[in-house]
Amino acid sequence: MEVTVKELLEVGAYFGHPSRQFDPRIRPYLFGKRQGIYIIDISKTCEKIYHAADVLQRYAREKKPILFVGTKKQAHDIVRELGEQIGQPYVNYRWIGGTLTNFSAIRKRIDRLEEIEKLEESGQINYYTKKEASIILKEKQELLKKFSGIRQMKNLPGIMVIIDVRKEINAVSEGKKLGIPIVGIVDTNGNPELADYPIPANDDGLKSIQLILTKLAEAIKEAQSEKEIVEEKQENMEEGEKNVTDS
Repeated sequence: MEVTVKELLEVGAYFGHPSRQFDPRIRPYLFGKRQGIYIIDISKTCEKIYHAADVLQRYAREKKPILFVGTKKQAHDIVRELGEQIGQPYVNYRWIGGTLTNFSAIRKRIDRLEEIEKLEESGQINYYTKKEASIILKEKQELLKKFSGIRQMKNLPGIMVIIDVRKEINAVSEGKKLGIPIVGIVDTNGNPELADYPIPANDDGLKSIQLILTKLAEAIKEAQSEKEIVEEKQENMEEGEKNVTDS
């Protein structure tokens, strides 16, 4: 994974909010102010992306779930696409209270989703009246909308990647309550102290969000590939030793 200041400039990752929307705790990451708009120090953005990427790679190598959270319109599609590409859980519809702090209850809702899908696959849904079947299928669509991104997440995530810690404060709060570290994209109206690994950047621009998340996803994918190569070599070595023993 490689990211450059030039790339970040091209997508406008340095654009902050007007001065009336400002959290003073973001000040160490600012370059200055132009025409009433705060400008983020893009060199620090670049540095923090690399730092976050290193951390995420460690979790990827340990095969710990990395939960991506981005429910704002600009983040919705890219969070889903990248989550599916790298096989990591995501929340892109809206944060359901208790997603982490009451994970057992959330798992029950996912179990209900899978139960409905089995009814469909087996044809048992046809034993219900049309009205009953319609209600059940409507329930399925609602469950898919809420939980499709985390249905494969059997355990709590090892770390979270959150787009806009200010908007996703409920996700931040649950993560902090459980001691789950947070990589957070933080704009000039946000508090970088909410993230263990803050990335100061424009968290409203589609291209800015897309570039940063793509870079982080690339880093995770690299770590996953490295892990697969190591495991394959180990399996080959064990198989070789077994063949020697058998002969």
